[in-house]
Amino acid sequence: MSWQPGASLSMLRARARLRQQVRDFFAERGVLEVDTPVLGRYGVSEPAIDSIAASAPGLDGVLQTSPEYFMKRLLAAGSGSIYQMGSVFRAGESGHRHNPEFTMLEWYRPGFSIEALMEEVAALVRVVLEIGSPVIHDYRDLLRSHAGVDPWMDDDAILRSRASEVSGIPADALDRGEALDLLLSHQVEPILAGEEAVFVRGYPPDQAALAQVVREGDIEVAQRFELYVRGVELCNGYRELTDAGEQRARFERDNQIRRRQGKPEMAPDPGLLAALEAGLPPCSGVALGLDRLLMLQTGAASLDEVLPFSVDRL
Repeated sequence: MSWQPGASLSMLRARARLRQQVRDFFAERGVLEVDTPVLGRYGVSEPAIDSIAASAPGLDGVLQTSPEYFMKRLLAAGSGSIYQMGSVFRAGESGHRHNPEFTMLEWYRPGFSIEALMEEVAALVRVVLEIGSPVIHDYRDLLRSHAGVDPWMDDDAILRSRASEVSGIPADALDRGEALDLLLSHQVEPILAGEEAVFVRGYPPDQAALAQVVREGDIEVAQRFELYVRGVELCNGYRELTDAGEQRARFERDNQIRRRQGKPEMAPDPGLLAALEAGLPPCSGVALGLDRLLMLQTGAASLDEVLPFSVDRL
């Protein structure tokens, strides 16, 4: 370990400029900056995300993996459009594009459709990077063309078998969601790296996370998108789920998967559920990795170059 920071002085200045660019962007659009707790009693239940346990006198909780639950409580209380820049924490994340602590930019837009939010995401990214308008691809088309599967029509055995072929992981060790994630990362994302900027939209219902699910033709589709810029996954956006009953059901489904995977269950957040019951306004929201955006802006090869102190320097 070196005592010195990973980010140079010029990188620290670039980091400060980027944060100011974000603030100027949202100030012009009348979006309010907010701050929410980093330490909370409850964490997300999504099986692919692992929280870091933390405690304080009288509080056993977790470091937040996203400000989402607290921000939705603000929305239900009438905040209007809001954004936040701040540290979030995820266990088991380490690599040139991953760090257990990283900076997330998250914002919510009441009244925005998923398409309107995608346009705003593209507008923000174009303020920072010299890119054209992102190309839009349907998730289903990408998996059909590059992975040879149909996530809506193929059964779990086919998806697990195909994912095993491309990853080397035994098929019986994978569930449906893990198989789809592997097919996306091994078969689709390398193709996306050849394009400047790409939105992937229209995920299967079992990949919805906290997005609404709607019927499009003969299938149900999660109103969710991700943005890739030069092959880097930059953000994840949703037409937000507002139904408290459905949210409870998803908490339970997530915990069923966590039990199968041998992971600790995550207690449902009663504050979020109460906010949904009180009335979360129809809205769309997105979380963007600000450190990765800075990597793209500066040409840095790793997060260690853009973070003052990555995990290897603690």
